[in-house]
Amino acid sequence: QVQLVESGGGLVQAGGSLRLSCAASGSIFSVNAVGWFRQAPGKEREFVSAIRWRGTTTTYADSVKGRFTISRDNAKNTVYLQMNNLKPEDTAVYYCAAERALEYTTASRFWDYWGQGTQVTVSS
Repeated sequence: QVQLVESGGGLVQAGGSLRLSCAASGSIFSVNAVGWFRQAPGKEREFVSAIRWRGTTTTYADSVKGRFTISRDNAKNTVYLQMNNLKPEDTAVYYCAAERALEYTTASRFWDYWGQGTQVTVSS
């Protein structure tokens, strides 16, 4: 099992920045990728970004490219999501997820482990 704990959410004005953290523990050796998803009220959970646990491959949703940056610190077993130039439409609960498959997908149903989520609210 892998446990994921998110932190760093909050309320920010449009154009501002936040950095989310995802601390992983447990059977981390089984993890091949860590990703971020988000879910706004009344909407489906959507992919935001992902990074391989080993290697440099990163993936971003078109809606966040150029504004969000995913990174990791393997020594701390932590993945970060730096969010800049935030927009009101970025408002959502952000979830950290971990995937065991060698090739990760942007479809949330295939990810194996999930955190409890952290709220991000962007005011206009």
